Amino acid sequence: MSEAEANETEERETLIDVRDLRKTFKTGLFSRKTVEAVRGVTFDVVRGEIFGFLGPNGSGKTTTIKMLTGLIERSGGEAYLFGKEVPSAEARKKIGFLPENPYVFPYLTPREFVEMCGQLSGMKAKKLERRTMEVLTKVGIAYAADRQVRKLSKGMLQRTGLAAALVADPEMLILDEPMSGLDPVGRKEVRDLIFAERDLGRTIFFSTHILSDVEAMCDRVTILREGKAVVSGEIRQLLRGDVLRTEVFLANVSEDLRKRLEASHTLADRPGLVVVDIEGEKKVSDLLKIALEGGANVVEVTPRRETLEDLFMKRAL
Repeated sequence: MSEAEANETEERETLIDVRDLRKTFKTGLFSRKTVEAVRGVTFDVVRGEIFGFLGPNGSGKTTTIKMLTGLIERSGGEAYLFGKEVPSAEARKKIGFLPENPYVFPYLTPREFVEMCGQLSGMKAKKLERRTMEVLTKVGIAYAADRQVRKLSKGMLQRTGLAAALVADPEMLILDEPMSGLDPVGRKEVRDLIFAERDLGRTIFFSTHILSDVEAMCDRVTILREGKAVVSGEIRQLLRGDVLRTEVFLANVSEDLRKRLEASHTLADRPGLVVVDIEGEKKVSDLLKIALEGGANVVEVTPRRETLEDLFMKRAL
């Protein structure tokens, strides 16, 4: 990070401040055995960013979110929302929360559920009625606003929960697996919605298993493993690594050239093409010289840098 970027980050307001956060559960009602679900996690989220919170199942993501939102008590460490120590009723008024598996009483409609959430947030009737239809339209569920939830698909239920998180116009959204149950079109729509909410000034904190979404959307990320934060930082800094491998796409490869390339490289066939896989990028120029001298046409040279999936598999599993 440059000095200018560091100064900019320092000047931005910290909305979530977590220091050495810990949570221990008893394994049974009368058991003395315990399980450490969160073991000294530290991270922060600043105003206006999209922050990704990652980790495999059982890594402590949802437990951390529940401590931040006041659903369970922490066993140790410190956690602050909007400068207020958690749990804080004042801070909770400023967040919209979508749990991983939102539960809605099955005989309610999306309109009724979102209005109920707005009422619990202290919204007045006239504003609430208008705002309810705004958010139902925004998440793409307005056409089913008066259909009982028991008749909705999982993806539609997820959209209803997202509308409820938005209804009170919060300063920050905390989303636990917001893409759960959505098809590819629905995932894109939710991604676009998250960008739009960020552009309106909202801060987004979300947990997900879909690494491509995090890599495409997030400014910063923290990855958990076994209750500990093992990676934290800006996406562009974490993934600014060397080229891991390079793929060279060749056309018009003769049998003699193919045999020569197979002696020192891994080849793969594509329709009308031969793909040569090279570790790193230092040997690319040598390969191109051999290919051109052998009469092949170079169609494409594609360097492959470390992705978030590579980083996740290396550090989180």
